[in-house]
Amino acid sequence: MIVSRLELVDFRNYANAAFEFQPGTTAVIGSNGQGKTNLAEAMAYLATLDSFRGAPLDALIRVGADTAVVRATVLHDDGREVLVELELTKTGRNRVLVNRQRLGRARDLLGVMRVTVFSPDDLAVVKEGPGERRRFLDDVLVGLALKYDAMRLELDRIVKQRNTLLKQLGGRLTDDAALTLDVWDSKMADVGDKFGHARAVLVARLSPLVLQAYEQLAERSTGIELRYEPSWRQRGLAVALADGRAEDVRRGVSTIGPHRDDVELFIDGMPARTHASQGEQRTLALALRLGAHRLITEKAGSAPVLVLDDVLSELDPARCAALLRHLPPGQVVLTTAGVLPEVAHPDAVLRIEAGMVMS
Repeated sequence: MIVSRLELVDFRNYANAAFEFQPGTTAVIGSNGQGKTNLAEAMAYLATLDSFRGAPLDALIRVGADTAVVRATVLHDDGREVLVELELTKTGRNRVLVNRQRLGRARDLLGVMRVTVFSPDDLAVVKEGPGERRRFLDDVLVGLALKYDAMRLELDRIVKQRNTLLKQLGGRLTDDAALTLDVWDSKMADVGDKFGHARAVLVARLSPLVLQAYEQLAERSTGIELRYEPSWRQRGLAVALADGRAEDVRRGVSTIGPHRDDVELFIDGMPARTHASQGEQRTLALALRLGAHRLITEKAGSAPVLVLDDVLSELDPARCAALLRHLPPGQVVLTTAGVLPEVAHPDAVLRIEAGMVMS
């Protein structure tokens, strides 16, 4: 899959711009603040309906405009050409079209276009709290199979409803409330056990690919380990919820389940979050993305577009060179504010200045 053309209207700092991309590697060059990351964000938004920068919807619409349009022409490996269009509004009533046909829901767009993004913010997956690692893992699950998007949304809904009930109890569990809590526990256990199993299988499949990517970047043998071992999975979530009910009632919140899990990351047997150097952490963050990219490629039979936003500023020269030597097959969009290393041989170069493509 490749994106041959991307058009932006009133998106971020782009009033009206169009970009032509090559099947191989396209380098997007420009000074800081000119719109390189905005371009990457627009491309990824069509694939995920989410900003990898964590930006709210109204931040994506150019100041002074009421709507923004992101439009892409996607060429699939079987020769199909798909036109994907997304109109963003500040009211949240977004309009999605595929080949000029309107989709009933924005989320129906998921899977039409696949994009893997690495950005400097990915360092948070390694350095920050469990929520960042859960999000990374669950986003990969959705990239592998769209059913996990619905499962994730359902789990979030159940946890919110259960938490609302627990908060209303005020620390006291009546017989009627216990019956209602039983219903939510049953629903949560059903979905949570399935989601936990999916995460565990994913970590087992992803681990060797992350190891391979890290060793290619570091150019040395390294012990990389991903662990997903929540205690509730050993007993089953239904039993764990029953055992933890008194504590949940006392605290007024669900303390056990997939929404509280962590994925532990280790380099040479030591926790990466606390013991790895900044360079090792950045390399691991990139290796996680590259490993996930390869796994989705194998599952889908076609490589997603790989967007590397400002990655060259995140790595030392040796690891930059190693990355460029080991870029995966498929379309790559590489943004940089600096000079491309000599080892870089992009198929095309786009220069961005103040939200415009320069000739």
